[in-house]
Amino acid sequence: MSIVAGKQTFQSVTAETIIIGVGKHREQMKNWSEFSPFFGETLEAWIRAGEISSDRKKITKMPVATNSNIKRILFVGLGEGKTLTEENLREAFGLVGKELKALKVNDFAVWLDSFVSPTIEEVDVAFLAGEGIPMGFYKVPHYKTTSNEVDTYLDRIELITKGNLEEAVESFEVGQIYAEAVNEARNLVNLPPNMLTPTDLANYAVELAKEYDFEVEILNKAQLEELGMGGILSVNQGSSEEPRLITLKYQAKDKWEDVLAFVGKGVTYDTGGYSLKPREGMVGMKGDMGGAAAVLGAMKIIGETRPKRNVVAVIGATDNMVSGTAFKPDDVITTYSGKTVEVLNTDAEGRLVLGDAVSYAKQQGANYLIDVATLTGGVIIALGMDKTGALTNNEEFFESFMEATIETGEFVWRLPLTESDKKRIRKSDMADLNNSPGRDGHMIFGGGFVGEFAEDTPWIHLDIAGTSEAKAPYDLGPKGATGAMVRTLAAFATKTK
Repeated sequence: MSIVAGKQTFQSVTAETIIIGVGKHREQMKNWSEFSPFFGETLEAWIRAGEISSDRKKITKMPVATNSNIKRILFVGLGEGKTLTEENLREAFGLVGKELKALKVNDFAVWLDSFVSPTIEEVDVAFLAGEGIPMGFYKVPHYKTTSNEVDTYLDRIELITKGNLEEAVESFEVGQIYAEAVNEARNLVNLPPNMLTPTDLANYAVELAKEYDFEVEILNKAQLEELGMGGILSVNQGSSEEPRLITLKYQAKDKWEDVLAFVGKGVTYDTGGYSLKPREGMVGMKGDMGGAAAVLGAMKIIGETRPKRNVVAVIGATDNMVSGTAFKPDDVITTYSGKTVEVLNTDAEGRLVLGDAVSYAKQQGANYLIDVATLTGGVIIALGMDKTGALTNNEEFFESFMEATIETGEFVWRLPLTESDKKRIRKSDMADLNNSPGRDGHMIFGGGFVGEFAEDTPWIHLDIAGTSEAKAPYDLGPKGATGAMVRTLAAFATKTK
């Protein structure tokens, strides 16, 4: 969406489609008395009769015959205003985006006042519309040669308000920035693995750095060998594609201090290695770099919004393949930190990559760490597909982060990491750590392994194995990559100093 225009009357709207919220009690809606006569005396009767639903997230499409340019209204049911939440409204706007895509609409207007509730102000409505509509409008790119469908874009948006127009437009545009970053992260995850190698991922990061004036460093295989990054290198041993360690730095303060680090797992394809995945488990492993995509999406938002927080992003990028040179169960590897690891499962590769990346983030001056990874199937067993699992070593840091999750509506649930769990991670006759003792407590063990490299640095682990991909269409998007944690990471960087 390239243009946002502001309007203060319905008569001045030039878009053919207008988006209007309808609550159970319209007398609480600002300017309803102005709107109702403009669109005809029968409108209220239709609503009372149920022809236009006020049920939450129900969308009613209605043609309009007036002297204005408006030819179509999408009525969005809001239910009881006093129980309407920002997440409800974001999802409703996501459904609006889906409807606009189906109708091939490329310009529309939103009557902001109609969505205001006792707890949601107009400026918040503008942000949620800017965020939800493009996320719902998103379409998974494909490579079908028989498709002759014309691409549809949201080109022009008008915001109808009698309030602070400049503030509303600015809020909408920030929401739009968040949505576009989510959609770019979705594109990365949805790419076939032959079109997104570690080198391709690094090239994307370089372009991002150029666009937003980040400091960028890309380490190749020879450089990783020189540094002794045995975690990443061991996972990469079976591959013909070189690994990359990607670092982006955004410096907002005069001094490089109080640095927040985002660390992403960038396994561009995971066969499981010699601990080979079954056939049905291998399909979809192109998305095993969802953590890297989340970090890059968050950095895009940071580049656009320029928060007053120093941020470093570190991504370990490789694939995990099978060949005569691939690493094996029973191998012992030495990581960048100097810690040794007994490999018991080559399909527990992401934690090895993250261990080196976390150590490197600390070397780059990180004072706080958040790692994001599609790490374990165990998190899905524990929490389902709609919840991100978390671990932490610092209560205060985690509580601050949870405030951002509430703001974005991305559900995160903390699991315990006990001394007993740490003993299991450190149990090995051959090395300092082992990478996989069994399936019990799988998510806790996998994340806790990464925590061994964070050590005393305040740290949060986010396992997005369930939330990174939607198995079916949902309110804010289609089946496929979701862009999980992009918005929350960015919101946390923006809200903290």
